This record gives sequence, C-alpha cells and structure tokens, in this order.
Amino acid sequence: MNIGLHRFTLLVTSATFILILAGALVTSNAAGLAAPDWPLSYGQFFPKMVGGLFYEHGHRLIASTVGLLVIALNFYLWRREARRWVRRLGLVALGVVIAQGLLGGLTVILMLPLAVSTAHACLAQLFFCIMVSLSLFTAPSWHMRREMVTKTDEWTIPLWASAAVVAIFLQLVLGATLRHSAAWDQHLPTELLIAHITGALVVTLVLGSVLVKILRQHPAVRPLARPARLAAVLLVLQLFLGVAAYVTRRGSPEDPQPLNPMVSVTVAHVACGALVLAVTLVLTLRAFQLLTGFQPLVMIRQFFKVRGRTLEVIN
Repeated sequence: MNIGLHRFTLLVTSATFILILAGALVTSNAAGLAAPDWPLSYGQFFPKMVGGLFYEHGHRLIASTVGLLVIALNFYLWRREARRWVRRLGLVALGVVIAQGLLGGLTVILMLPLAVSTAHACLAQLFFCIMVSLSLFTAPSWHMRREMVTKTDEWTIPLWASAAVVAIFLQLVLGATLRHSAAWDQHLPTELLIAHITGALVVTLVLGSVLVKILRQHPAVRPLARPARLAAVLLVLQLFLGVAAYVTRRGSPEDPQPLNPMVSVTVAHVACGALVLAVTLVLTLRAFQLLTGFQPLVMIRQFFKVRGRTLEVIN
C-alpha cells in the first residue's frame, strides 16, 4: 500500500475525466476539423486558439498531458506496486491511451468517419474505466477490506452488477454513434434515437434492480450502499439530462451555430454517463470483493484449473 501512488492515480483519473469533457465539447461545438492537420494545428504546437480551434487544440493538449501522466504512473507502479497484475493493468492503460491518441489522429486525417469517431469516443470510456479500477485497487481501503472479508459465495449481485456495467457501456456506444452520426445542423437518425431510448430503459431496469437488491440486502455495508445510492442519483440525473439533451438538440438545426443550451446539456449528458459507468464499475468490483472474496489471480487460476479438469473428463 502506497498512499502517494493512490493519490497520483486519482490525479490521472481526474485528468481523464476532464479529457472526456474536452472531447464532448469538441463534438458539441462541431470543432472536430477546426485544425486540418495532426498532431500539430496548422503546423504549430501553440496556435492562436480562437473559435473552434480553442476546443479542438485544447483537447489535444489535454490528451497529451494525460498521456504523459500515464507514462509517469507506470514508472510509479513498477517502483512502488508489489502486485504484478496491478502493474500489468497500468501497462494496459498505457496501451489504450496510445491507441486512443492514434484514433484521435485518424478522425482528423480521415475527415471524421463515423466508425472511427465512435471508436474514439468509446475507447475514451474504456480508458476511464481502467483508470477508475486502478484508483480503486491502489486505495488503502481495498487492502484493508479484502483482509476483513470472508468469502460468502454470493455471486448473484456481482454478476448482475457486471451485466449492468456491460449494458451501460453498450448504451454509451449507442450514444456516441448517435452523437457522431449527425452534425448540430442535421436531425438525428430516428432508428439510432429509438435504439438509444430503448437502451436507456434496459439500463434503468438492470441497474435499478441491482441497486434495489443491494440496498435491501446490504444497507449497512457502506462500501456497497454508498456507491449504490450515488449510482441511483446519477441514473435519475442521466435520464433527466437525456430528455433535456433531446429537447435542446431537436431545435439545433434551425440555429446559426451550436448554441450554449444545447452544448451545455449534451456535454453534461456525456459526463454523467461516464460517471454512471464509473460508479457502477466501482460497485461491481466492491461486490466481487466483499461478497465473493475477490482475488484476481486466484480466480483466474481456479477458472483454468476447473476448465482443465472438465477437459480431462471429456477426453
């Protein structure tokens, strides 16, 4: 356990969330091609940041900062973190942030193709999840609570919580596809809009059932109850922001440019979606830890051991 490492991991995670906000601002302000070249903007590292270039180049600067922070975090992990699987997760984070940077460059070079732009947005959410996980695994409370827990083999809540994480991520994929499928001066595709609304209903049902189950069965277990209550608040807020985003976005094709109400609400909707995913992920990891005695290496070894025995029986 190293409190300095945990605090630095929290710093990188916070910077990642800011990066997601910056990316959402680029899309909502239709500034994705404000600079026609990459990685520089008009051949300069510090161009005159006016208009859309403020959002686009600002996004690139924040992304570069996050990349450097992740490199520093990996040095920190390999010097101070004893658990090999945590160090390797740090390397995964580094690989993902490099891939994210390359996808960002491709979105500009290829003139904002839908598939690449959507992949860029979704990979950002995946990277945020990895950083949230690292922040949790390096926290002092993770070590202390794992020592205190006794294995109960209560797999229902962790598995349903995992399903909620998957449902939320798929919903964010639909949302990213919807956002990048039409510029501010175009109407949203009806099929994608209906799919996104349907996804919201699925997330509400799956996540809502998990939260009710946790708050009924484990109301006194703070590591479970606190993120469950926070997830409930964020879910309600996200649904409200979704309706508000649709209402403000519906009239945007008639506006001369992206206006503040639409930009602010859509960016808030993206940010809240990322927080819902992050909090649900924390809840899921805590549920595995406290209700199943979460030990990644042991669980992986047991999986392959059981699988090996099954193959022996079949043969």
